[in-house]
Amino acid sequence: MIEFGPENLRIPKFARPVYIVAGGLTDFRKRYPEKTSEELVAEAMNMAVLENDLLVGMEELKRRVNFCVYSQFADHFGDQLLAATKMHDALGLDPLGNFEIKTGGATGGSAVLAGAMAVASGYADLVPVIGWERMDEVPTRQGNAYIASAACKNFESELGWMYASYYALMAQRYQHEHKVPRETLARIAVKNHLYACFSPYSQSPMRLTVKEVLSNAIVSDPLSFLECCVMSTGAAVLLLASEEMAHRLTRFPIKLTAICSGTHTLRTADRRNMPVLRLPHEPEELYSQYPHDWPGFSSFLATRMAAYLAFNMAGIRDPLEDLDLLETHDAFTISDIQSYEDLGLRPYGRGREFIESGEAYYEGRLPTNLSGGLIGTMHAVGATGIFQIAEVFWQLQGKWAQFHADPKLWRRFGKKKPRDFRDLQVKNARRGAAVSHAGTGSHVTVAVLEKE
Repeated sequence: MIEFGPENLRIPKFARPVYIVAGGLTDFRKRYPEKTSEELVAEAMNMAVLENDLLVGMEELKRRVNFCVYSQFADHFGDQLLAATKMHDALGLDPLGNFEIKTGGATGGSAVLAGAMAVASGYADLVPVIGWERMDEVPTRQGNAYIASAACKNFESELGWMYASYYALMAQRYQHEHKVPRETLARIAVKNHLYACFSPYSQSPMRLTVKEVLSNAIVSDPLSFLECCVMSTGAAVLLLASEEMAHRLTRFPIKLTAICSGTHTLRTADRRNMPVLRLPHEPEELYSQYPHDWPGFSSFLATRMAAYLAFNMAGIRDPLEDLDLLETHDAFTISDIQSYEDLGLRPYGRGREFIESGEAYYEGRLPTNLSGGLIGTMHAVGATGIFQIAEVFWQLQGKWAQFHADPKLWRRFGKKKPRDFRDLQVKNARRGAAVSHAGTGSHVTVAVLEKE
């Protein structure tokens, strides 16, 4: 699309407010042979219902559920079609209606969008959104090939059936256009692996230096292993509710002010150039002299589209001013810096400034990926977007420590709370956002949460 039609940029509206009342997670691991997918999903549901200070127990909550949304990226991993039906059975939610969402890496965010639509429309008052991924029943090489099938197999597969190869090309192009230092990308990996050290759910907590990231083995030039997301097994749950139902279930509901989606062509070579779609805080003259094609091979139109709609829907005039924390889909360090620009944290070509300035760190202007993100904590794809929103939800409730600092929680997952543990609760946080992203930007959702 080169020119938008008059209704293409219509700002969505919820017919009635949507709230989040609870979140639940398992920990995330490379392999989880001791638990079935059903057990992992049940564990995340139990946390959501029994550990979020709800005013009802499991039996009463199930009596109030109207509909369910399930989120799984690929049937291939578990070799099970209609896997959502097994999860629904295991949770004892028959004969309530449900469906399963699949939009690649954005599956979790898209599932939350579908659940929000059900609540906002009046179709349902209480909707569990349940995501998981079973990525440990196939070898890593085969798993990478399955994931790479979310790109166009007729064209991108020639690049090696691995997403790191697709993003390595983007990294090379981005560096050619904008001269971002390799050290800048490495800092993102250092930050997110570090924050994962303070999460009992994390798969890849590490205390690293920039030098160690840069000297790490290369997956696909220029990306090293430490700059790539982990392949995970685990589950995540959110409970979405109408306003009346939310206040019957909890004293601490958080409003899902907006969640919007954008897409772009599956094949990156099919992406046509167009004028930059400006966000509310970007003046008209900002890109009048922009010297590169847009979105080109360095930007994600789908992210910019989702952000445009979500920010306008939620009344976000400037994300740096109006948001208190952010979760990006840091599948690779390069995709993170690209997303800084697509979200308007810096103008196109200047994304490096956001991480170099310190604004992306805890106690910075807009702390980003305090969860450890996909690089440090998890990428169990169907659970990822749900996990991100759960982390923002707990921050806005002021309950980050409740779900991260308790030594009993660490022991539950066979871990020991580190002696140098840091409390990453953002002080007085009122609004946060989360980005769920698929492929090389084929599908994206942006969610905005707000404490009332």
